[in-house]
Amino acid sequence: MADLFTLRSPLLIRYPDNTRQVMIACFQHPEGVLYFRPYWDRLPEDEGICIAAGAVKGEGPWKVGDAVVTLLGCQGTHPEQAAEFADWKFHLEQHGESYPAHEALRAVAVEMGLLR
Repeated sequence: MADLFTLRSPLLIRYPDNTRQVMIACFQHPEGVLYFRPYWDRLPEDEGICIAAGAVKGEGPWKVGDAVVTLLGCQGTHPEQAAEFADWKFHLEQHGESYPAHEALRAVAVEMGLLR
């Protein structure tokens, strides 16, 4: 498929306990993958910007430690998370905002000391 860090499509991460989170952007991090969730700027810092620890493996789906990352809504399999993403995009549009640029989110992570 593709390199996880070059994709600009929304992704879904599923942890071993079946917790699922939408990833609107992700970046390589020394511990694994740093990712932003929808409404990241309104959530507590440790909930809006997360780190999935572990080695990144695969070409889609990807493994990050014990978690699995896939494209969001691939074959209609993630309706709840797809609705969350759609609601967030609608919220942005209603407030005159656009989907955040990947490099702008990288700059936020760098400013917060989460990336170099």
